Amino acid sequence: MEQGNLPLSARHHFMNLTEKNLSFEEVFQRILLFMQRAPAANYRLMVGTDSQVYRSHTLFVTGIVIQRQGKGAWGCVLPTIFPRKYMNLHEKISMETSLTEQVAYLFDEEKKEHLIDVILPHLYQGSALTMEGHIDVGLEKRSLSRFLAGEMMARIKASGWEPVVKPEAFVASGYANRYTKTPEKFSI
Repeated sequence: MEQGNLPLSARHHFMNLTEKNLSFEEVFQRILLFMQRAPAANYRLMVGTDSQVYRSHTLFVTGIVIQRQGKGAWGCVLPTIFPRKYMNLHEKISMETSLTEQVAYLFDEEKKEHLIDVILPHLYQGSALTMEGHIDVGLEKRSLSRFLAGEMMARIKASGWEPVVKPEAFVASGYANRYTKTPEKFSI
């Protein structure tokens, strides 16, 4: 498991229910292969982070999901432990957004071009690719995090990704969240 305060790099270990210790390059190759199997499709590449505070640490989990709309998805997560409790909501949401940004930045221009090259010949058959940064904040009046939404959305947009908030931000609030609740199940 990656420890907090370390910059993300291609050496970090991603995992899912069937695979562990994946490098980012291996993750990228799985995403590329998933898209190459059906290039004339509508794809959403989504990254989002959620966290859970425990007695002596905070577990942050960043999810990456490639979805072929209406026809399946592939995903993985990157767990990160910070050896302290994040109790301040702004600090916690800001760190979640930072980790989402760091993983999004691993998709450099060359990698983005590879993904676009897969769908480009099929644009007239309906293929598309969106890249979304899912943020675990809501805009509803009853949401405690609503006052943070504008700041976090601006950060994701500045990284070149489309910001998405709850309830549509399911990679953060659903997929990654599931891994934060049962860390022992996933050898975290």
